[in-house]
Amino acid sequence: MKKNSLLDYWGYNAVKVFGPLIRALPLSLSFFLGRRIGDLFYCLDARHRALVYSNIRRAFAETLSADQIRKITRDFYQAYGQNLIEILLIPHINYSYIDKYIRIEGVDCIQEALARGRGLILLAVHVGSWELSSAISLKLGFIYNLFARNQRYPLLEGLLNYYRMQNGSRVIKKEDQLRQLIRVLQNNEAVGMSLDQGGKDGVLLDFFGKSASFASGAIKLALKYDAAIVPCYNTRIKGPYLKFMLGPAFKTTKTGDSQRDVRENLNRLVAIFEDYIRKYPKDYLWSYKVWKYTSSKNILIISDGKAGHLRQSQALAQIVQNYLTGKSLKVNISTEEIRFKSRYRSLILRLTSVFSGKYNCQGCLWCLKSAVSQGDYQKLLAHKPDIVISCGSSLAAVNHLIARENMAKSLVIMRPSLVNAKKFDLVVVPRHDRPLGTKKVVVTEGALNLIDDNYLKQQGEKLRQHLGAVKLSDFCLGVLLGGDTKGFCLDASSAAGIIHEVKEAAERLKADILITTSRRTSPEVVELVKREFSNYPRAKFMVIANEDNPDFTVGGIMYLSQMLVISPESISMVSEAAKSKKYIMVFQSKGLSLKHQKFLNYFSRKQYIYLTPIPSLAAKMQKIWEEKPIIKSLNDNQAVSEALKKIL
Repeated sequence: MKKNSLLDYWGYNAVKVFGPLIRALPLSLSFFLGRRIGDLFYCLDARHRALVYSNIRRAFAETLSADQIRKITRDFYQAYGQNLIEILLIPHINYSYIDKYIRIEGVDCIQEALARGRGLILLAVHVGSWELSSAISLKLGFIYNLFARNQRYPLLEGLLNYYRMQNGSRVIKKEDQLRQLIRVLQNNEAVGMSLDQGGKDGVLLDFFGKSASFASGAIKLALKYDAAIVPCYNTRIKGPYLKFMLGPAFKTTKTGDSQRDVRENLNRLVAIFEDYIRKYPKDYLWSYKVWKYTSSKNILIISDGKAGHLRQSQALAQIVQNYLTGKSLKVNISTEEIRFKSRYRSLILRLTSVFSGKYNCQGCLWCLKSAVSQGDYQKLLAHKPDIVISCGSSLAAVNHLIARENMAKSLVIMRPSLVNAKKFDLVVVPRHDRPLGTKKVVVTEGALNLIDDNYLKQQGEKLRQHLGAVKLSDFCLGVLLGGDTKGFCLDASSAAGIIHEVKEAAERLKADILITTSRRTSPEVVELVKREFSNYPRAKFMVIANEDNPDFTVGGIMYLSQMLVISPESISMVSEAAKSKKYIMVFQSKGLSLKHQKFLNYFSRKQYIYLTPIPSLAAKMQKIWEEKPIIKSLNDNQAVSEALKKIL
């Protein structure tokens, strides 16, 4: 037996057995049990509780604190438990029950709408005790029809429909629905319809700042048959005491453009229900994926301030954006740089995140608050991302916590240190970073980066404009000099040797030189570069990064050059160059870590780069240019794109 069939069978029998027992209990005890059932669901149903919390957070994060959102989440579950009890009580709900426990506001709206003689659509969203509408309609003296979608549980649905019809209501079934709806309106009867949960065929409209899907059937009927629409909402005051709010009647506007009319009228209706939900948030059904169908996705990049890490995160965000754009989604990318209060606080955060669960940190985040500055903490919480991206082990815990807070997809680059890789939706690990063998890990050959044909062309055109009337030869030699890092030092002696080899190659190959330094380049090397290239006729473009660093420098040099000479200390820079489809010369140097050296050796074996001793650079460049071997270009994006398809 299928899972849904089994749940349907046991649920049906549970209702049949416990329904009479609940109806036999004192009313106050019944609703007390309902609240406790809600508490039980709140404690045990972690997955849906997390969804409820994140949905409420998305709607109210600007105005409510985490504690307030947690309280509404708890209140929602208690109200939900009481709603379940109330459904079991429907067979015993009569006039006296309604008079005692249910307050109805706006009865005149229904009477005025029916007086028009064109039928009435009682329009609601999935909220509170809407199932009592059938009993209320009997009390108010009008015929009520319920337009209900088919459910996954036919036995329970049949029993619920039986309860609905106990008070004289009718259920419009799937067969011949449209004819039944038209007949109801022509007979000047009332029909109950819902606006939200429009599904994949619904109309996407703004709902608490993000587009969601809404059903258009009610407004189409109203526009075509001039039926009256009365918006309805209800809230639980306490126990069995409810308040139903009706109207005023919605006035449709018509311009003659049917699609525009549907959208504009729906927008106005959604705004009405937004106001109701803001006032009574605990009653709305937050336990479904409210924004499952949407026109946009929000990506949050969390940065540790390291340029190389940020570029990798931006590259992954670009891959995600390309994929989502292909699905006709608009993508909004935001970046927040965070600062830890201390290395000790950062370590404590990583240690505590080891014990964090998939759902149990929502609304708490004390460990994150204690680890980062108050301003950065508030900036992180101001975002409502669908996808969170970070690079570097120090940010893995932050990524996990913010993603869980928002029920967002979490994507990390590099090994997440102490945090279990299984806690993330995707882990992108370069081969040199000793990747773990799990399904959520995709292994890349180098570091992710933004380099592609379009990017290089844009940067190259900017550099051409900057050069103006300067003419370049058919062969340009690009030089990207880095600087000192942990374990690596580009000293003046090594730099002098590189400069000599570059000039030698330029003379042999009649090449022009395009050169830039890094912000990490030492002052001694910077002065050497200035002295050697400032008046050198073949040096057509030179940038000293610490003095002036146009954003098109590196990309422009890569685009306009046929061969690149690169220092070895930056894995990110070497990976970027390896995607430029140019000959890449990387000079050998001491002081690099074993992991770093393995990375360079692997790239050399794959012929993405030519790893060469400094004294041999000129000869090697000449040989490569004369022989012109096939250029092998790095392509990690495809592997990442394939992995993303499985999770987005």
